[in-house]
Amino acid sequence: MVVNVAIVGVGLVGSEFIAQVIATQSKKIAVVAVANSRQFLTSPTPLTASWKADLASSASKAFTLDAFTASLAASKATNPTVVLDCTSNETVAAYYPTWLESGFHVVTPNKKAFSGDLSLYKKIKEIANGAPGSPLVYHESTVGAGLPVINTLNDLVNTGDKITKIEGIFSGTLSYIFNNFSTLDASAEPVKFSKVVSVAKDLGYTEPDPRDDLNGMDVARKVIILGRVAGLDLTQETVNVENIVPELLRSLSPEEFMKKLPEFDNHFEKLNKEAIQNGQVLRYVGLVDPVHGKSSVTLARYPASHPFASLKGSDNIIAFTTERFPSPLIIQGSGAGAAVTAFGIYSDILKIAERTQQ
Repeated sequence: MVVNVAIVGVGLVGSEFIAQVIATQSKKIAVVAVANSRQFLTSPTPLTASWKADLASSASKAFTLDAFTASLAASKATNPTVVLDCTSNETVAAYYPTWLESGFHVVTPNKKAFSGDLSLYKKIKEIANGAPGSPLVYHESTVGAGLPVINTLNDLVNTGDKITKIEGIFSGTLSYIFNNFSTLDASAEPVKFSKVVSVAKDLGYTEPDPRDDLNGMDVARKVIILGRVAGLDLTQETVNVENIVPELLRSLSPEEFMKKLPEFDNHFEKLNKEAIQNGQVLRYVGLVDPVHGKSSVTLARYPASHPFASLKGSDNIIAFTTERFPSPLIIQGSGAGAAVTAFGIYSDILKIAERTQQ
């Protein structure tokens, strides 16, 4: 049986997912609807490589969530339908219960529904409750892009393991920045913090305004998601977040921020020297601690022997410490980028295809 996929948000990640489905000539997935913020297109047959031109044509309709959903319902598809949300939009995320109650499954890399309003998260879990015939929700790509983070955590929880700690470097941007800024490699040329941030921005690793990475909120959202999957009712108010943007730079324009950041290089250099003198490096880390009830996002120190200290490039690394895994179960690899995010989405939809054929 083929699973029909209707995509909301056909930017970088959505387009990459379609490209992967077409390239692999999948026999299990048919992309039958696409939508951007202005218009949408539904098709009785799988969309082809010309989908962008088709969406821009007169055959498309003005987009609203209600109109898009009504069009899917009107198609009376006999095959299961997955709505794939590739936006980062809160309004779209708030629509998940409507899709689920309509009998559609949901797959998404959008973190908003799983890290925002707790009542929305619980409503989604209430509908997608795992009962036979209930709709399915997969969101592997909300943490670590295509890395098997959510799937692994679900497996640990569902098999009755006790989670004692989840710790990780969840931001490819901050991984790159601190892997290059704070190192125990004696042969490495010392570099200013502002310079590393500037290079990361030029390489496209940061958001257009790097403070959106440095303030820790993206990492906090991932901590909340993992905490909730582990059974904790985490919210933004219950996670202690260390914003490493100097306070005097928080209200400036992005251009002024980059211009004045070098004035605070001494501050970051002092933190780095203190760590290195103790045989440690700086890493920006998210923590879920069910045992002590403390979850946080902080700039922390790690000795050279720790797996976080030897991380390279912009990789993510996540360590699960549990009753069965007192020596942490570690997942490491590329945690950002359209290709790996689309891979995570693709994998989730294939899981739905397998489950709905049973």
